Amino acid sequence: MEIRALGYMVIGSDRLDDWHGFATRLLGLQAVDRGGRMRAFRMDDRAQRLIVSRDTGPATVGWEVADAAALDALAARLEAAGTRVTRGSRALCAERGVAELIAFQDPQGTSLEAFHGAALADTPFVPGRAISGFRTGPLGMGHAVLHVADADALLPFYRDLLSFGVTDWSRVPYPLYFFHVNPRHHSFAMVGSGRSGLHHFMVELGMLDDVGQGHDFARSEEGRLAYGLGRHTNDHMTSFYANTPSGFFVEYGWGARTVDPATWVPHETHDGPTLWGHERFHLPDEARAEMRALAMDAAARGVRAPDPNPGSIGCAWADAVVRAE
Repeated sequence: MEIRALGYMVIGSDRLDDWHGFATRLLGLQAVDRGGRMRAFRMDDRAQRLIVSRDTGPATVGWEVADAAALDALAARLEAAGTRVTRGSRALCAERGVAELIAFQDPQGTSLEAFHGAALADTPFVPGRAISGFRTGPLGMGHAVLHVADADALLPFYRDLLSFGVTDWSRVPYPLYFFHVNPRHHSFAMVGSGRSGLHHFMVELGMLDDVGQGHDFARSEEGRLAYGLGRHTNDHMTSFYANTPSGFFVEYGWGARTVDPATWVPHETHDGPTLWGHERFHLPDEARAEMRALAMDAAARGVRAPDPNPGSIGCAWADAVVRAE
């Protein structure tokens, strides 16, 4: 597998000032001075992780590989499968802050890039608001999730051609596929909503309180909160979702599980996407009630995420239940 992490996201937008406020005051990213037609943001020791530009399409997902040889191998495999690949110009590589990149599209037309040699910043990361920091490093920037017209039709491209590992999948309430490229539960996912475009990207925080305080910030802005605080069934992430200036979401989370790519066994899940919470404020009433019913069903059956630090809670009956689960 050449691809080893989600390296960056590029968002096309002319609402640069709105993105600046959203990224720094809510998400806690650090703004990087990039000139009048672009905004860039840091979240760790990389020179940048998020780029917002007036001069690009709606969204581009940037995937990291180890080195030039890995990039060449990926390009050759894509071209052999009939996928058109272009080499990034020196100017584009400088804009992305990488040594070398290739650009291509998935069969739905999603703009993808692969790169190696990401530039490091020469100063420490300074968050845009008081947070503990982001969980990145070998796990990458976070994850990206796409709306797709037909998830099953795209499965061979991501699973077989790009060699993404399937973590799990679901058919309820719509087709969902989750893929890993490193120990992060998923760095990529597809939502078979019948639409196309970016559903959300996720950033993971170092502490739960970072997320809770971010939730308070989001609630203070009219129309900012898309999903209320909740926990996912498959990756066990506790998070909320915020509406971005571009109309898609950012998931702001903490506490996701990791997997061992060498031994993980893909499987179907049946509990819906939400263990509790995640009230979908953006949905119409009927769809919102459907999602709420799935979470209530999981609650009625006592579905729980495993305790990462199991131990006695002082009640023999409860301890027996925990041991049994």
